[in-house]
Amino acid sequence: MPTTSTPLGEFDLIGKYFTRPVQRVALGVGDDCALLQPAPGMQLAVSSDMLVEGRHFLSTVAPERLGHKALAVNLSDLAACGARPLAFTLALSMPRVDDRFLEGFSRGLLTLADAHGCELAGGDTTQGALTLCITVFGEVPPGQALLRSGARAGDDLYVSGQVGDARLALEAFRGTVALGGDHFEQVRVAMEQPQPRVALGLALRGIASSAIDVSDGLLGDLGHILQRSQVGACVEVDLLPRSDVLAAQPLALQRECTLAGGDDYELVFTAPASKADAVHAAAKRAATRVTRIGRIDDSGRLTLADARGQAVPHHFGSFDHFKS
Repeated sequence: MPTTSTPLGEFDLIGKYFTRPVQRVALGVGDDCALLQPAPGMQLAVSSDMLVEGRHFLSTVAPERLGHKALAVNLSDLAACGARPLAFTLALSMPRVDDRFLEGFSRGLLTLADAHGCELAGGDTTQGALTLCITVFGEVPPGQALLRSGARAGDDLYVSGQVGDARLALEAFRGTVALGGDHFEQVRVAMEQPQPRVALGLALRGIASSAIDVSDGLLGDLGHILQRSQVGACVEVDLLPRSDVLAAQPLALQRECTLAGGDDYELVFTAPASKADAVHAAAKRAATRVTRIGRIDDSGRLTLADARGQAVPHHFGSFDHFKS
């Protein structure tokens, strides 16, 4: 990042880019602690995510998109819990003060925050490698949170939106796949500006039996549901929703991207078969596509099948920051 000609100090940049009026937060930026006031009778849902340059995002990402994604990945956790966003804190480390970066980053961050009624309540800034850490707070009525532990044999398995484009974009950046300009931009947006499915998570309360967001790969994240619920599942791989750009790629790459790609931030969830109509009504209210992709069973194993019902061998697992 180039150095600005008139560098700001730590508290100057907080005042210029990250201080704003609050409505749902009792006390925001400017004191030693923020004060949050959830609605009466609500529980707080809390989640933290860290993004590190070179690990979670490329140095070429536009600052506005980076600001968007930094909050989006946290809002996605609230969506998977069925929680309504309330507020968030931001811890920002960067090599030096850069007005151009901060203008774009704060714009992308706060535009998404405003879209979901999620207020910036405080945080910290320091000098160092470009690293972003957000803690998000949401509210959910007691007993209505979507958990990973509620899946039962016979439940249908669903995924929101479409999966695999973020991984395809990564392969294009790596040079293993050649994509035309428009196609590359389409998958790059999926990678750099994921859309958190907050409205769908809220609509699925009382309908879905379990849920998780897809951050490390569909099969790996689904595995967390299976483990916590002590069940198995069969995924019908040919039903997985994918873009036309990904569908034009070789089948092996399609399956790699859709099953193990990660960075999709879609919701994988389960629901009793008797609630199929309610699932689709919830998806319609949330203006979000959902696709049935399999069924939960009592096998204790995760299996894959193609459109003919034939078993699909696989080696796919979940992304692990200390093994990948």
